Amino acid sequence: MPRYPLRSAPPGASGQAAAAAAGMLLLLLRRAAVAAARARVPLLRVGPGSPGKACLSHSEPRARDGRSGEEEEEEEEGCYQLYPGHIPTSPLQKVLLAAGSAFMALYDPYRHDMVAVLGETTGCLALPNLRDKMKHHPEGYRILQERPRIRLSTLDMARLRGLPDGSLGREYVRFLENNKVSPDTRMPPKFVDDEELAYVIQRYREVHDLMHTLLGMPTNMLGEVVVKWFEAVQTGLPMCVLGAAFGPVRLSARKLQVLATELIPWAIRSGRNASCILNIYYEQRWEQSVESLREEIGIFPPPAVRL
Repeated sequence: MPRYPLRSAPPGASGQAAAAAAGMLLLLLRRAAVAAARARVPLLRVGPGSPGKACLSHSEPRARDGRSGEEEEEEEEGCYQLYPGHIPTSPLQKVLLAAGSAFMALYDPYRHDMVAVLGETTGCLALPNLRDKMKHHPEGYRILQERPRIRLSTLDMARLRGLPDGSLGREYVRFLENNKVSPDTRMPPKFVDDEELAYVIQRYREVHDLMHTLLGMPTNMLGEVVVKWFEAVQTGLPMCVLGAAFGPVRLSARKLQVLATELIPWAIRSGRNASCILNIYYEQRWEQSVESLREEIGIFPPPAVRL
C-alpha cells in the first residue's frame, strides 16, 4: 500500500533554524512539566470521580516506602497521563506553547506540528462545544462511542479506488494521490487535558482532507486558506481563525482578489449553512456521491474559479 509524504516547504537555512527553535521550545516545556511534577507544584492530574479528565491538584509529598527518588518521580509523572502520549501542562505552560507555536505556524504554515500544538492549546472553549454538538446528534454520538480512525491501516484503498467517479471514497483517494498526502501524517494529540476532547480534535484532523474533497479545494496556499475559513466558521477553533486571517498574506494580488470576492464569501456562507462536519460518519458514506453529501451537509457548490 503506498505511503505519501507529508507536505513540506523547501528546506533552507532559515527553515532549519526555525525548526530548531520549535524543537527547543517543546523540549523546554516538556522539561518544565517534569520539573513541576518533581517539585510537587500544582499541575493537571486525574481527579477522583472524573475519569478521563484532568483537574488541578496540590499533592502532599508521599512517603517513599523504600523506593528510589527516580522510581517515585516516574510514578508521579505517569499518574498525570490521561491517554498515550498525553503531556500535562499548567495554564502558564499552555500560554507559552500557544505563543511559540503561533509564531512558528505564521513563520512557516507548512509546520503541521506547530499548527497541531496551537490547536490543542487554544481550543479550551471550542472543543467542548464541538463535543456537545456530537453528543446531541445520533451519528455524532455514535462516532464518540465507537471512536473510528481514518488511517491507511483502517482504509481499504483498493476498494475505494474501485468506487465510481464522483463518489466520496473515489474522490478522497484521488485527492490523496494527486496531492501526495496521507492521513497517517496527522499528529496524535498531546496537550489536551481531557481524553474525550483529545479524540474530538483527533477526529477533526483526520477529516480535514475530507473537507478538501467536499469543498473541492487543492492543498496549495489558496486552497488551505479557503478550507480554514470554512473550518473557522464551523468549529470556532482559534487555530482555524488565525490561519484564515493570516494565511492570505502569502498570496499574490490576483489570488487575493479571487479569495476576497468569491471564495471567502462562499466559504463563510457554506460554513454557516452546513451542519456540524464532525457529525458525519464518513467511513460509512464512501459510496455516497460528493454532490449528494454536500447537499445533505449544506455545503454550497464551489465557485467555478481557477485555483
